[in-house]
Amino acid sequence: MSIVVKKYNQQLDEIGKQELNPAVFGVKAKPSLIKQVVVAQQANSRQVLAHAKDRSEVRGGGKKPWKQKGTGRARAGSSRSPIWIGGGVTFGPTKERNFSLKINKKMKKKALFMCLSDKVKNEKIILFDKIELKKIQTKKIVEILKKIDEKIIKSKIDKSDERKNRSKKRKDSILLILSDKSENIVKSAKNIPNIKTIKPNCLNTVEVLKYKYLITTVGAVKKIEEVYL
Repeated sequence: MSIVVKKYNQQLDEIGKQELNPAVFGVKAKPSLIKQVVVAQQANSRQVLAHAKDRSEVRGGGKKPWKQKGTGRARAGSSRSPIWIGGGVTFGPTKERNFSLKINKKMKKKALFMCLSDKVKNEKIILFDKIELKKIQTKKIVEILKKIDEKIIKSKIDKSDERKNRSKKRKDSILLILSDKSENIVKSAKNIPNIKTIKPNCLNTVEVLKYKYLITTVGAVKKIEEVYL
């Protein structure tokens, strides 16, 4: 089964069709696997911030508060005992906690292919022959995004939703997948809200799911196929 998508130039004119590898862009989705990979990825990126000091970490308490016998008071060995004010915490959260989950490479790769395939299936991927900027120019990227919104994204809105969408500003999130030599585009898109640039070899399931539309180039698609197959 061949997977074919429309191909555009930088002026948003349709210049033909591009065939995509079905092994990457034609995989049937399995929600349970995608969920497992997302949970593992989010757990592995989790930072352990909460940390309560136990009695060995609290400053002070080296001297015995009073002698063992003859005072009429309860025995005490340290003023940093958990039952004292200013003492250590019993069973508090510590930085030694480990939230990481193990998941094998085949599962991660398969889940990524499923998410990319879903974008193609739902026409959420916009393919350019190339995107080039001679210098860092945010205004140029904004113009390209505006053309995409007018010519491609808005053309898919149902007439019943047209009045609803006319009154509010569009805020569709976009993941821009670029080839290696695209520093000007990365810096130009840095300050634009709801858009993120990423290299093909850094693609992951969470990022693909997080953004509504994928914008990429023919060169980046070839790189994806080279890296992950």
